[in-house]
Amino acid sequence: MIASLDYYNVIWDSPSRDHNGSMPIGNGDIGLNLWCQEDRDLVFYIGKTDAWSENARLLKLGRIRIQISPEFLVNNCSFQQVLNLRKCEIVVRLGQHPTEIVLRIWVDANQPVIRIEANGDHPFDIQAHLEIWRNEDRFLEENEIHSAYGLSGSPESVVVHADTTITDQNKVIWYHRNCRSIWAETLALQGMESWLDQGNDPLQDLTFGGLIQGENFANSDGTSLKSTKPEKHHLVSIHLLTAQTVTPQQWIDQLQKLSHQTNLISLNQARKAHQKWWTDFWNRSWIFVSGDEFAETVTRGYILQRFMTASAGRGKSPIKFNGSIFTVDALLDGQDYDADYRNWGGPYWFQNTRLSYWPLLASGDFDMLQPYFQMYIDAMPLAKARTLRYFGHDGVFFPETMYFWGAYPQDNYGWPNQRTDLPVHTTTNQYIRYEWQSGLELLTQMLDYYAITHNDGFLCSTLLPIAEAVITFYDQHYPRSSQGELRIEPAQALETYWDSVNPMPEIAGLRFVLPKLLVLPADLISHQLREQWTRLLLEVPELPTRQIDDQVVLSPASEIGPKNNQENPELYAIFPYRLFGVSKPNIELARQAFTHREHRGSHGWYQDDTQAAFLGETDQAYNYIVNRFRQNHPQSRFPAFWGPNFDWLPDQTHGGNGMMALQTMLMQTEDQKIILFPAWPQNWNVAFKLHAPLNTTIEGVYNNRKLEHLSVTPEARFKDLAQMAPE
Repeated sequence: MIASLDYYNVIWDSPSRDHNGSMPIGNGDIGLNLWCQEDRDLVFYIGKTDAWSENARLLKLGRIRIQISPEFLVNNCSFQQVLNLRKCEIVVRLGQHPTEIVLRIWVDANQPVIRIEANGDHPFDIQAHLEIWRNEDRFLEENEIHSAYGLSGSPESVVVHADTTITDQNKVIWYHRNCRSIWAETLALQGMESWLDQGNDPLQDLTFGGLIQGENFANSDGTSLKSTKPEKHHLVSIHLLTAQTVTPQQWIDQLQKLSHQTNLISLNQARKAHQKWWTDFWNRSWIFVSGDEFAETVTRGYILQRFMTASAGRGKSPIKFNGSIFTVDALLDGQDYDADYRNWGGPYWFQNTRLSYWPLLASGDFDMLQPYFQMYIDAMPLAKARTLRYFGHDGVFFPETMYFWGAYPQDNYGWPNQRTDLPVHTTTNQYIRYEWQSGLELLTQMLDYYAITHNDGFLCSTLLPIAEAVITFYDQHYPRSSQGELRIEPAQALETYWDSVNPMPEIAGLRFVLPKLLVLPADLISHQLREQWTRLLLEVPELPTRQIDDQVVLSPASEIGPKNNQENPELYAIFPYRLFGVSKPNIELARQAFTHREHRGSHGWYQDDTQAAFLGETDQAYNYIVNRFRQNHPQSRFPAFWGPNFDWLPDQTHGGNGMMALQTMLMQTEDQKIILFPAWPQNWNVAFKLHAPLNTTIEGVYNNRKLEHLSVTPEARFKDLAQMAPE
């Protein structure tokens, strides 16, 4: 089915006016926003998943401008720009034979290098110019401080430090180096001074940048690399590195060594390996929908979002929900901001971040789950120490909002002048004060990953340590009622209902996770843990309910506090904690809750389409997902730049939700059971391949309400398969 992918290549027949007309492309760690301007200059921003500034902002590395001369070769000539998904390359054609110039741009899937190949019918010159906008130290002021979320209200000025360029005869070298760090400040502010000697500052001396080089090129003005003579063929390579080094020179030496090693691999060999990686990626899974006027839009949205996730999902840090590595300059409230700006800044919101990762399970993109899981594993030591410091007991909780090393953003925790009489464990930000359910949902994703892969190494190194720590927190932190039931208080139901008791996300999460933990391989689970989990499961209260219009429905909590946001916590019993579904009892209780939900939407982090699919509400799932994939940003040319919605552009929660919803409409699994077409519209045909528990893949073609082809690997899993015919 990979041949069908070519139909969804993005093809533009005219240049773009500016960065709003950029195309994304990346290798999982390095991402470009690339566009060709009306003067035929090729321009692209470079992003990288680990380019963290001293203020924990995820910065761009720079902007590159590619110019071709003589100008008459490209001025007013015909034009085509193609994003080739299968090969993961952008091809720009200027003119036609016999005066054609073809630019081929790709980010090596296996090496940290950008390749710009330029081929022409006649000899021409080419120049690569580095454009730096961080050319002097400056203060972040007024609304721009939101891009350094966590530092609003800081007693000290927030400074953006300048980049550095190095003069070299035949190269252009540049970098940003963190001469200071907020890491220690976050810990000291949050009562974790003792951790300063135990942890390692991930920001201090972190250096990121690149090297531009090419055969028969020379540095013309310090930031421009120009061909020394006209030729028919040119290759410009941009090598990129992020590293913590004692001195800038050590970083330069590492970068030089990296470029040398990369260049030992021939271009043809590297290109072949690059294309193989992407061929293997597209062969992992697919969904191609047809049958009505919206099917193509939905398919394109799914494919392009998966492509963007793959382009940013294999780096050191997880995908940023608020723009990923594909942010561009923005005009907000009449003020211009550079491409480093993003609403909500550098911290991770779990509720937002998770939505890029849920669909990676069914798509089989397991390698991209690892940075996400690893961030929480790396944050565990600090989380354990913080729990002991704050509450005097074992276990861990993960803040809803946290920097990648695990600390709260400072302004969420609260500055000293804001914390009058607040105990050390209490944040000034009430939106996230007691929102700690993230550990349970993270466990749910890990359990699903293990169910599919049966990777015992992952179970022992990652899942079980998280499970032991998270469950221990719930066991030791909360009291029991007079009836011996767990009473989760103080608590809140997501950001929406403050000062609640027994919130649905926590109760549903424990009721879902604990039985899954108890059936893990007995020889890998200690007797002590198994006893704890068994006992705690008996102590978890029933799911909270309430009455609306004489109907008993699921409730956000057993006792509901003040309302302050627009989420539906009661529906967490449907997704992510699949206690209700098309193959499960009491589904009407969940359907009534869904019918009576207060907040509805098909944009951003709203999960109506996925929750409707789990309930078999086909029409609603269809309407919501169609609306979702039709909502690209009106000023952006690329059809999968969603948002900004509640966050920023391109909105990764929006696209991740769409992927999850489409998968769930097509297939649902629980334990060994696999259900096909649980919420599939009768007017949609589909060709698909998806992943299921027990290392199972399901590949099929459904056409005109008939299953024309079905392949299940291994074949023994056929017995666990059920089909729900669309009605």
